[in-house]
Amino acid sequence: MPGTVIVGTQWGDEGKGRFTDLLCEDMSMVVRYQGGHNAGHTIIADGHTLALQLVPSGILYRHVTPVIGNGVVVDPAVLIAECDMLEGKGIDTSRLKLSGNAHLIMPYHQELDKVTERFLGKNKLGTTKRGIGPSYADKATRVGIRVQDLLDEKIFSAKLDLALREKNGVLAKVYNRLPMKASEIFTRYRSYLERLEPMIADTVELIHETLERNENVLFEGAQATFLDLDQGTYPYVTSSNPVAGGACTGAGVGPRHINRIIGVAKAYVTRVGSGPFPTDLFDEVSDLLVDRGGEYGTNTGRRRRPGWLDAVMLRHAVRLNSLTELALTKLDVLAPLTELKICVAYEDESGRRYDHVPYHQSVLHKVKPVYETLPGWGAEIGEVARFEDLPAAARDYVAAIESLAGVPVTFCSVGPARGQTVVMPAAA
Repeated sequence: MPGTVIVGTQWGDEGKGRFTDLLCEDMSMVVRYQGGHNAGHTIIADGHTLALQLVPSGILYRHVTPVIGNGVVVDPAVLIAECDMLEGKGIDTSRLKLSGNAHLIMPYHQELDKVTERFLGKNKLGTTKRGIGPSYADKATRVGIRVQDLLDEKIFSAKLDLALREKNGVLAKVYNRLPMKASEIFTRYRSYLERLEPMIADTVELIHETLERNENVLFEGAQATFLDLDQGTYPYVTSSNPVAGGACTGAGVGPRHINRIIGVAKAYVTRVGSGPFPTDLFDEVSDLLVDRGGEYGTNTGRRRRPGWLDAVMLRHAVRLNSLTELALTKLDVLAPLTELKICVAYEDESGRRYDHVPYHQSVLHKVKPVYETLPGWGAEIGEVARFEDLPAAARDYVAAIESLAGVPVTFCSVGPARGQTVVMPAAA
């Protein structure tokens, strides 16, 4: 079956959007399968710099149907504002489809996200406070409100009243916040329906119709492997499943519909917020990576924590996602460095070596990286169009990543623009 998944292999911000955009030329449909507007991706193409939060990258292509799948949680005001932004740039959004089974982010989710994070104090998780986690929590406890509920005002009103009975009790009695009024939320959310109703569709049926016509479908996740609720560095994770397997539940397809899984890896590593990070840097290299890489959150503006490439994580991501290949981003950011390091193993306090990610949090939080040092190339590479024209040290660095990960690198970015992508000989 002609299904392709594109997934981040680190803690997010790897640059998945640019490769999604690159692959769209051969796709009929692009499906976002999880996450919410806590994850953004920036695309630079055709004179546009677009910071997208919910709308799939394929929106730039007239032949692509962009789909927001059932696994996504949606703030309708954010979605409408994003469509308005795109329309203002002359980009048609009429092809966008929104799953009726996607869950809505409600105002009480956002309020609970804020007060809970404040309540945790120094133990806070570093959420974006946009209601993502509480919305997924309601989905799991089966009291969530879905997009399709907006279509029936009686159902929507009944579900909203039931939800607020519990949420207002928590907000008032635990956090000393004023209760929210059902009538105000009802009126506001029903007002969104005029804009949303033309998008709402049975997306599972649309996806399968496309696959059965043997047309290519790209499934894109938000965040990344080590922010996965089950496989990531819990509790410093997101509230859904970004791993490739999440495409099955988040879009409504089976594993046999997918035959290509592309893992996107930054040529170094970054993460935002709290949590373990074995190769975390606190020196002048850290500042260089942040400055040259523009390492600030697309949505939040928060400074990312940079570190050397972690091949232990990368190998584990290959396993967890059954990756067929890697797409490497921001190789150009490393250009000024005279030497580079790759973490090839971890060592714990007793000197025990780990060639895999230890499952126990007490171990992972305290491991030290074991580095392999490689020479840098000391030259800008933004104008390079062919792999063989890269400096020898850059080619060696890519080869080392391939060897350590166990899968080939098929794409390599040497700058932020769509045209600054080197297609490797094996993928050409």
